[in-house]
Amino acid sequence: MDRKVVIFDHPLIQHKLSILRDENTTTKDFRELINEISMLMMFEATRDLPMEEIEVKTPCGIAKCHQLAGRKLAFVPILRAGLGMVDGCLKLVPSARVGHIGLYRDETTHTPVEYYCKLPKDIEERDVFVVDPMLATGGSAVDAISQIKLRKPRKIVFMCTIAAPEGLEALEKAHPDVDIYCAALDEKLNDDCYIIPGLGDAGDRIFGTK
Repeated sequence: MDRKVVIFDHPLIQHKLSILRDENTTTKDFRELINEISMLMMFEATRDLPMEEIEVKTPCGIAKCHQLAGRKLAFVPILRAGLGMVDGCLKLVPSARVGHIGLYRDETTHTPVEYYCKLPKDIEERDVFVVDPMLATGGSAVDAISQIKLRKPRKIVFMCTIAAPEGLEALEKAHPDVDIYCAALDEKLNDDCYIIPGLGDAGDRIFGTK
């Protein structure tokens, strides 16, 4: 099955990402930037959605137009930081459903622990976009996608703001059928499994709990 990994080089995404990384960026600005970057990424990530031709009556005649060919979408943020990306995605696709998966990282083992999973009832009819600002070890993303696959959606896409090579490799290995979209691929993980240079703890910076 064809699968792609896209690292965005769009100037607007990269400009906003540079401000997002700055340790002096306020919580308000950080939250707004995460949403703006997510919206720009979603614009590109939905480029291949199927279309169908329709006719529309305008004040001056009949226009041959195109609309989405009935493809249903769902956005599933990995709690809690993934919530920061949802509004930006919904601005482009307001009819999409939103599910939630709750995972936290065990501070000793650095492995994900699931505590919540609530997905749309018709998930098998939808293309699912799993969103999380950071792809560090990849553990949370791998586990979240595994849980979603049990419900048999049409397709799964993963979208993050910053990825570490270790996390990207782990996700590709575990789920070779999943398309991956990132705004940046950083250098490495440190001993505490934080992305370097990264942007710190995305959840803390989104919700002001740092």
